Amino acid sequence: MSAAHALLALLEREPAHGYTLKQRYDERFARGRRLAFGQVYASLARFEKQGWAEVTEVVAGDGPERKLYRITGEGVTVVDRWVFEPQQPAEFSDSTLFARVSVALMSGRSAADVLDTQRATHLERMRALTEARRTADPADVLAITYELAHLDADLRWIEEAGARLTDARQALLGTDKGARP
Repeated sequence: MSAAHALLALLEREPAHGYTLKQRYDERFARGRRLAFGQVYASLARFEKQGWAEVTEVVAGDGPERKLYRITGEGVTVVDRWVFEPQQPAEFSDSTLFARVSVALMSGRSAADVLDTQRATHLERMRALTEARRTADPADVLAITYELAHLDADLRWIEEAGARLTDARQALLGTDKGARP
């Protein structure tokens, strides 16, 4: 997800200061990884430079000036284009899990152990999400269901990868059939 586009979209609801914008982003979109303040303020400066947002009020205080930003018509067009532009699927996986399994296969480490550990971690996360979904508000249910679907797809890949470790190691190393999975 483009954090910058999501920040710009949050300005569409109502004008906001950088601090407030960060809080709203973290509350709605940052399930595991909060946005850095520096990224928020850099995005706001870029929005202003590109004509996507403008400062409507500046309040001086003891610390830095507090600027109130609002989205411009051009910014709304950018958000609209971003929302409706389909996200392109990657041609090849850029998953760190795929990379870890590949490195384990190439280095002689146990790729089966990598997959087993990841499977357990995924199942634990799925249990926690399933429990959270029971009391979640409808917007959070959307996010939880999305994450559950991706975890489920990862688990299917983990199972398939586990069944192909010997062949995969051979393909990566060009070794004989006696290689350790």
